[in-house]
Amino acid sequence: MQDNKEDEVRLQVFLAHGGVASRRASEKIISDGRVTVNGIVVTELGTKVSARDEVCVDGKKITAEDTKRYVLLNKPAGYVCSSNDEKDRSVAVDLLKEKYSERLYNVGRLDMFSQGLIIFTNDGDFAAKLSHPSSELEKEYVVESSQPLPRTLCEEFERGLRVDGIFYRCKSARELNARKVKIVLVEGKNREIRNVFAAKEVGIKKLTRVRIGNVEMNGLKTGEFRDLSEKEVTGLLKLCKK
Repeated sequence: MQDNKEDEVRLQVFLAHGGVASRRASEKIISDGRVTVNGIVVTELGTKVSARDEVCVDGKKITAEDTKRYVLLNKPAGYVCSSNDEKDRSVAVDLLKEKYSERLYNVGRLDMFSQGLIIFTNDGDFAAKLSHPSSELEKEYVVESSQPLPRTLCEEFERGLRVDGIFYRCKSARELNARKVKIVLVEGKNREIRNVFAAKEVGIKKLTRVRIGNVEMNGLKTGEFRDLSEKEVTGLLKLCKK
């Protein structure tokens, strides 16, 4: 690591700018001992590096990417949101590899059985702002149940309820019909909707994310993807509280 500190950045920031993962995910990659700087394994998160240093993840050299990508995918069910999967399941980012040569990673997640909108990027700052819990960025879902919905479900979810010691509360919930509901989340805890429905003994037939902030489906078919417009990217950042 170089003595000239003018252009140094923290290692996790360098990895995020290189399209490896978000800053938070990059911190785990560093802590797991998967990163070397100039041939030396580095696990300290405060380590500073510059473009003159040789940074590798799992032996592969990482360089900062000049072109920033912001890609919207309508994820099909059956794909996991991960850079790779130890169980050899289908990975959502693989759907993008034919068009994009940059290393892209997902901003937030959709579980394997859910479908709908998810954003991929190689811009670490963008990902960090959208992913931070304080951003309060709205995500809208349409949920189809396998049986009629309890009449009080929407009201309880809006008011807030505790499941296995975890408090869940949506921003809004509105019944579309007896077996379909539209839910807006701003925090999005892990499997929040599924856990609430399971607690009410309601089976989910289909769970689809149809909006992220100002970005909507707008005819994007399952499995299709497109670049976000500059207006959409700017709008997403403006919607973030921090």
